[in-house]
Amino acid sequence: MTTATASPTSSPTTTRLGYVDNLRVLLTVLVLAHHSAVTYGALPIWYWTEPSDSPSGIALMLLVIVNQFYFMGFFFLLSGLFAPGSVDRKGPGDFARDRLVRLGVPLVAFWLVARPVLHLPSWPEHQADGESFLHFWFTVGDVGPLWFVEVLLVLSLAYAAFRALRARSTAGSRVADAGEPTAAAVDALSRPVSFRAIAGFVTLLTVATFLWRLVVPAGTYWELGGLPSPAYLPQYVILFVAGLLAARRGWLAGLTVRQGRVALVVALVSVGLALGGTALATAPGASALAQLGAALAETVFAVSMIIALVVLFRERLAGQPAWARFAARNSFAVYVIHPLVLVGVAILLAPVVAPAGVKFLILLALAVPLCWALAHILRRIPGVSRVL
Repeated sequence: MTTATASPTSSPTTTRLGYVDNLRVLLTVLVLAHHSAVTYGALPIWYWTEPSDSPSGIALMLLVIVNQFYFMGFFFLLSGLFAPGSVDRKGPGDFARDRLVRLGVPLVAFWLVARPVLHLPSWPEHQADGESFLHFWFTVGDVGPLWFVEVLLVLSLAYAAFRALRARSTAGSRVADAGEPTAAAVDALSRPVSFRAIAGFVTLLTVATFLWRLVVPAGTYWELGGLPSPAYLPQYVILFVAGLLAARRGWLAGLTVRQGRVALVVALVSVGLALGGTALATAPGASALAQLGAALAETVFAVSMIIALVVLFRERLAGQPAWARFAARNSFAVYVIHPLVLVGVAILLAPVVAPAGVKFLILLALAVPLCWALAHILRRIPGVSRVL
């Protein structure tokens, strides 16, 4: 999710994959929608919540669950897409140091500043229990949505180590500087992706998810690291690796328009099956067969949604007018600061009496432009754009 600049491949002209940037902007907006829905839905797991079990509150809860099936895995796929070229240009060591700065600094800053600020509404309860403010500041809560940055940092460092070991094993031979994928290069290097290959990928991801959830069931929270959805770790890792491979093999360009259309139909059909399968798999005493069915339905929906969106944006939404370039430049900063904005606006909206769905729309409508405006201002501070 970090902003990466494309570098040359076979020619000095650099052209970013505009549709990939646009997808990252869409996913960032979905993150804001996700946490706005948690604020007012029937799943109160956010810093500030006004839970509702009304029809619109239930609908918001379903939106959260459907998003969870695929959108963070999609982020990891897009993040992996830019890693190989970055290592090519910088080398494994500089790439690792760059990621420690670009990902580590926002992670630490969020933990030191944003995390305790977001928990300030709960300070009176801690104070009543005799806790000191200093202890509260450094111990309350976890890294929140920055768990994504935390996991991405681990995966990026692992990839850097892999590239360093591979370079050493080949006696210092250096891979040609292929650079990060440009539109021209990916089109030139694209390889057709067959339906059989997609089915094989779905099978791999389903089996990995099923086996993992026998140990880490859906709904598990890892206090160490503050991971809210460790049940999806196989998806995150496998899609990140898929992004690494797609950068070299042109898989995104190799997807056909027909595959995109089929994927959209499959996604629309499978979303209900995924929701139903998840409900059965998370019920007390759920059988292994129910968990396998849920893993399959979720994976089919997730992969189908990703393929459908990739093809749609590649074919129809690849252009980057000035506003789209602005949104892409600031998307990572928006991700980092959005909890503060959402919670602040939600507190201001607290006196408003309206259905959950209406308040969700108001919060989202206010928070999206405000997040991007504040991110732009923040990145104008000297040195900040180096990490955001």
